[in-house]
Amino acid sequence: MPRPSTPGRRPKAGPSQRQLRAGELVRHALVEILREADLADPALAKVSVTLSEVKISPDLKHAVCFVEPLGGTNAEAVVAALNRASKFLRGRLGHVIEMRFTPTLKFVHDDSFDAAASIGRLLDDPRVRRDLAAPGEGEGG
Repeated sequence: MPRPSTPGRRPKAGPSQRQLRAGELVRHALVEILREADLADPALAKVSVTLSEVKISPDLKHAVCFVEPLGGTNAEAVVAALNRASKFLRGRLGHVIEMRFTPTLKFVHDDSFDAAASIGRLLDDPRVRRDLAAPGEGEGG
């Protein structure tokens, strides 16, 4: 039996345009801050980090930042170091962006790169290539 809808509430349809714009604004600003900042944490020394996405809460007060270290090595240590530096990064972010509130930052490892690599390996499998081949291209005919 379907739940009765609550007046004034719409079903969850994903992030609003406002959230998407704010997320991209924060992402671009954080990329510049991370590129220019000299963070003292040894886990972040000489590590390039890809900041792939920033998801902002509907009230724009919280941001989840998806990161992947270059090469995917030491991901847990890098994410932990970024979370330790989140207050510093938030302070720098507040000076760069023009938003009513500077969102709190939470960094998480982005596993979409691993998923893409896994799919790539599957598609490179000779058995899968044979199954995906157009009729007449495969097995000699």
